[in-house]
Amino acid sequence: MLTYGDGVSDIDINKLIEFHKSHGKAMTMTSAQPDGRFGALNLGSNNQVLEFKEKPKGDGAWINAGFFVCEPKVFDYIDDGDDVVFEQAPLMNLAKDGEIFTYKHNGFWKPMDTLKDKNDLNKLWNENKAPWKVW
Repeated sequence: MLTYGDGVSDIDINKLIEFHKSHGKAMTMTSAQPDGRFGALNLGSNNQVLEFKEKPKGDGAWINAGFFVCEPKVFDYIDDGDDVVFEQAPLMNLAKDGEIFTYKHNGFWKPMDTLKDKNDLNKLWNENKAPWKVW
């Protein structure tokens, strides 16, 4: 198993592993649809606001949520040396070879990329409302 250190989630690890075992490929990558940063407007032809949605899910794209289950075969895709960027050649080549499946996670997922993210996550933690605290 592998994860990044800058995101938190309430992913059910047992279901993730079960999904991974079901497809028999080298890797399972979790995916999520992050919240949008801004309210979204649906505009009519004359610029009339037809609908407003406060911070809907992003653009509908599934993103790499940073939780992985890997078979040892994954190491065959990682070159020796310190300059390997996992999200570049290794993941791209695994995908090209049909060796990655994604586990679509519809629950809580949030990165800590900005000071606002940090403050939001700290607030959830301090209020005992942290969805990622599953222990």
